[in-house]
Amino acid sequence: MGFLKAIKGNPRREDPGWALGPETFQYYPSKDLQRGVLDWKLDFHWEPLSDSERKALLSPISPIRSPVVPGGVVAVDRHYFQNTGAYDPLMSLRGGENLELSLKAWLCGGSVEILPCSRVGHIYQNQEANSPPDQEATLLNKVRIAETWLDSFKETFYKHSPEAFALSKAEKPDCTERLQLQRRLGCRTFHWFLANIYPELYPSEHRPRFSGKLHNTGLGFCADCQAEGDLLGCAMMLAPCSDSRRQQHLEHTGRKEIHFGSPQHLCFDVRREQVILQNCTAEGPAIHQQHWDFQENGMIVHILSGKCMEAVVQENNKDLYLRQCDGKASQLWRFDNVRAVDER
Repeated sequence: MGFLKAIKGNPRREDPGWALGPETFQYYPSKDLQRGVLDWKLDFHWEPLSDSERKALLSPISPIRSPVVPGGVVAVDRHYFQNTGAYDPLMSLRGGENLELSLKAWLCGGSVEILPCSRVGHIYQNQEANSPPDQEATLLNKVRIAETWLDSFKETFYKHSPEAFALSKAEKPDCTERLQLQRRLGCRTFHWFLANIYPELYPSEHRPRFSGKLHNTGLGFCADCQAEGDLLGCAMMLAPCSDSRRQQHLEHTGRKEIHFGSPQHLCFDVRREQVILQNCTAEGPAIHQQHWDFQENGMIVHILSGKCMEAVVQENNKDLYLRQCDGKASQLWRFDNVRAVDER
């Protein structure tokens, strides 16, 4: 009944269940509060809540945000499940389907929660009495997840799973239907999932070195994009600093990219010496256009040109351009905070 109350209260949430003994039907509750997580091989794991996460719960029965759910048992509103594409019809239902369902929920407007007071038993199959799971089918499922939901981060998955990379070249999956579903639902990027749901998974090369609002020391404003709708090609400028403007949340990563805080996966780029937003480029010559060195003295140097990012006052605008580095106040910047996370 706890599941039903929770789902009726929020039809966009999904909730997993727990285990029963296969012979005695004895119920085995978890000793610790846990959440479901994934690693870069797209394998599922249980992870105990940290002290800070436990302290953040309002009560022992408060919902626990979980990055992913285990396979086998999940409670979800039927209409929401069907409207968001149900299970991927081209995936085998043994291995990875739970990750696809979880990522889709988070990225497309839903949530995944564990409810301590809502429990259902699950008997795991006896592997000796049943045929072992088809490893190649499971790997193909993971390739479909990577090609559909991971965006440029799929390269990190392939780095950790060379056999999946080889399979993706031999049997390139057709993800057209799932990509169309993404567009219909207006889903966020995997970068958003890493930044907001499971930042501990950040790969070292994407790990944010600095994050938050980017303040210009000389003029006292923050980097922003004022465009409406499609932000591709938007010219960056200064605007009054605001914690509530998602467009002012930036991240400078270990790959020396400056990621822009929108659902689109956009990076700082340069066109005719003006700083603009473009799709983040994982490979090819254009990638060097998106590399920036944030120096200890506060200057942000565009590595390809060797010039500094400067706030240039033009009439009523304060646009961002590349200029020769001279250390003037309009070339000095600072981020709100420094953040470092470990790769899994």
